[in-house]
Amino acid sequence: MRIALITDAWRPQINGVVTTLVELVEQLGEQGHTVEVIHPGMFNTRPCPGYEGIELAIRPYAGLKQRLDQFAPQAIHVATEGPLGWAARRYCLQKKVPFSTAYHTRFPEILKAALRIPLWAGYALFRHFHRASHAVMVPTQGVLRLLDGKGFRKLRSWTHGVDTQLFAFSPQARNHEFLSGLKRPIALYVGRVSYEKNIDAFLDMPWQGSKVVCGVGPLERQLKSRYDNVTWLGVLRRDVLASVYAAADVFTFPSRNETFGLVMLEAMACGTPVAAYPVDGPLEVLPVSLDPSGLRRGGVLSEDLAQASLDALNVPRIEARLQALDFSWQEATRLFVENLVPIAPQPVFLTNHLSDPAFERFLSETGRLGDYQKLKTQWIPNLLAEVELFNACDDLVVTMSNDFTQAVPRLRLSCRTKDRHWMIDIGFPSRAKQFLLMDEQQAVTLHGVDALLEKLSDALGRRPS
Repeated sequence: MRIALITDAWRPQINGVVTTLVELVEQLGEQGHTVEVIHPGMFNTRPCPGYEGIELAIRPYAGLKQRLDQFAPQAIHVATEGPLGWAARRYCLQKKVPFSTAYHTRFPEILKAALRIPLWAGYALFRHFHRASHAVMVPTQGVLRLLDGKGFRKLRSWTHGVDTQLFAFSPQARNHEFLSGLKRPIALYVGRVSYEKNIDAFLDMPWQGSKVVCGVGPLERQLKSRYDNVTWLGVLRRDVLASVYAAADVFTFPSRNETFGLVMLEAMACGTPVAAYPVDGPLEVLPVSLDPSGLRRGGVLSEDLAQASLDALNVPRIEARLQALDFSWQEATRLFVENLVPIAPQPVFLTNHLSDPAFERFLSETGRLGDYQKLKTQWIPNLLAEVELFNACDDLVVTMSNDFTQAVPRLRLSCRTKDRHWMIDIGFPSRAKQFLLMDEQQAVTLHGVDALLEKLSDALGRRPS
């Protein structure tokens, strides 16, 4: 399938959304899909106010439209609600094509923390954005319930995964040059140093060992000056980050407004147990075990973040790894494709200004003009929109034209895929509700619209043996 993925979050940005989308695109390619990523790097940009390192596309609609028209996607997914997301939404509405969206980030909470915009106003804006979507993908059941309560509709579950090869298991906390000399136990935070992450809860919690922060963001300079006893590592390459995860004794996740929290999976994949609040995101990553103990495998959740971090030190590292293995990118990609909304191939009518008026006058005189018009504008497009047919002929292109050279006027369908090219003629005898269907394998007289559509569906979807 040709999938257009439109996102305001892409490389070189470093965050969970970018990580998720990069992994998704790689998995989709391995499964044989063709993905066109439309991202800010393709446009003129300006910095996002208050968020250093995030560039937003400026007036992207014309360029986005050109790229989508050229790519001719069979499904469109709008991953974010920034300028590119709004432009893609406008494109789909103008073209009257379905599209899916995703709710990766709890922006209403961010807008409240950063700009003091009331939550109700933030949710009203994002509800409006997603209302036109045919499938809104959300990463956890908790977020699904939250959005459903806020009036969002067409919600679909889409969990995420973790690269368990890059984030390899370490049965013991390793030594690392960046952490050498630090007093243990080492509590690690990875993520943006920004308003919505509640990082102050991590920095302020009592801790007898050392605290380490990996990440950058709008609060970094301010917090570094206030917490000079914390080790600040900034942004690390993914392979280096994996080794830092493996060197930590506990991964402390202070956010209360996360839709998922991919960094928790990365830490656990390395064997580092997680401490977090019992809120959406952590509740999905660390569900209650199904065994009689009823405990959470791989970490500890508590309203006392410091106590949770201490208790997590007693969690076996192998349990953290096993919990991370429950989240595979293969399964996440399968769910993503399942949630996509295919765009049916639209037939193109080739107009002949000389003969078409005479063709339609003749059909009007014989009482067949109504059937012809419905077939051309409704029945054939609807056939192509059927999911089963779309899946069978995902590269099918159909053009239509009138043929007035035969005794019985015909609507000719020229059908083309990468494998073959074939013709289907539909004739309109003067007798009401009677049709002639002619292709390379048959020439039959059919009585009634239902019989015609059944045979036509077979002829359109037929593959060479």
